[in-house]
Amino acid sequence: MFQYKMTLTNDEIDKLDGKYGLTLQKAMKTVVLYGEAFGAKRLVPINGGIHLVTSFGIPMLTPVFDIMNELIENGLLPEHPFTVDPRPLDYENVKCNILQKLVFGIMYGKQKEYEEQLKKVGLKDNNSFTCTCYLPEVGNIPKKGDILSWAESSAVVFANSVLGARTNRNSGVIELLCGVIGKVPEFGLITDEGRKAKWLIKLKTSKLPNPQILGSAIGIKVVEDVPYIEGLSEFLGEEINDSVINYLKDMGAASASNGAIGLYHVENITPEARDFGKALLAESYKTYVIDDEELKKVQASYPVMWKNSNAIAKRCFIGCPQLSLSQIYWWLEEIEKNLKLTGKKKVVINTILCAAPDIIEKFKKDEKAFNRLNATGVKLSYICPLMYMNNPLCSKQPVITNSNKLRTYTTARFYTDDVILEKIVKA
Repeated sequence: MFQYKMTLTNDEIDKLDGKYGLTLQKAMKTVVLYGEAFGAKRLVPINGGIHLVTSFGIPMLTPVFDIMNELIENGLLPEHPFTVDPRPLDYENVKCNILQKLVFGIMYGKQKEYEEQLKKVGLKDNNSFTCTCYLPEVGNIPKKGDILSWAESSAVVFANSVLGARTNRNSGVIELLCGVIGKVPEFGLITDEGRKAKWLIKLKTSKLPNPQILGSAIGIKVVEDVPYIEGLSEFLGEEINDSVINYLKDMGAASASNGAIGLYHVENITPEARDFGKALLAESYKTYVIDDEELKKVQASYPVMWKNSNAIAKRCFIGCPQLSLSQIYWWLEEIEKNLKLTGKKKVVINTILCAAPDIIEKFKKDEKAFNRLNATGVKLSYICPLMYMNNPLCSKQPVITNSNKLRTYTTARFYTDDVILEKIVKA
């Protein structure tokens, strides 16, 4: 009999003892061991759909495929339909040469079979491949206080911070097994204590900072701790609207990738900060002041990973995390405006706007806007640009991006939105 330290219910003990079958027993044991490694004392029920980070059919991930098959064969599914991170490939809109395609075929050779497994285990629908599952067009939207089992870092930090839900940054497959048993271990960001801020971030900039650079600065400094951000509402206001959501989405993704932040509080804006204010600060918290000079230093520290630092970019990825609908419209208007100023009709760098399949479909229904975008030469794609850049042949190309997350994990070179716009229309 398995020895455990947690306080478990009789039903949980029965599952752990194998009374409901070997597969459920293994899932239960995995989750319990995971929780005990982090000091969890019990399991708590999940309220909503899980979100999987593993969206790619890499052939060497045979344990993942084996686990999925065993769950399918035994009819063990999460209670709620789930979403999953973006697909790695889109040959129609993100072109590649023969050699790159050959490597992709090897890298993601099990993509088709893996997607069939995902559908059988409970994928919400064929469009549910996105890192922004919480946007309304996708619909995996937790409520304040909901207990979740998510793993994608940018989605985790958004759910915790902007929506006030509760989830740890779970490892891949753990989030699925928690979904299968319907519970997660209670530790970390699930608990009140774990959501206390160990850092006070004092924002003292002359204008609204670029969200990517601000998130980067915070992530580098606090690493995995929870920050409480003071001063941002002076620029954003105190209302949660579409532009604020876009800003916090991108800032959070940068903080989660340049550090390991799973939750931040923004004074006067995010739910728990509105409810509790500075009472969220833990005892003996540290303070980090961010001004204009500090942001310049952070941006200047980014390494250039290109073989030739003076090369002209071959491709530009915008949208990591993926864009909201309003962000697509913003980029369309800005690209058109900048093309008009330069007298050009099309962008001079292959430019990809990345967004969830549901958001792309909604945008395409606005035929006039979609035709305008096509006229600029810009493409829309559901791709995960990070997965694209994992191809060693693609990573050798000079790629530019406005995403600090993509810059952190790949050889892509970061520029702010205004510089990106200048480069893609002028080169």
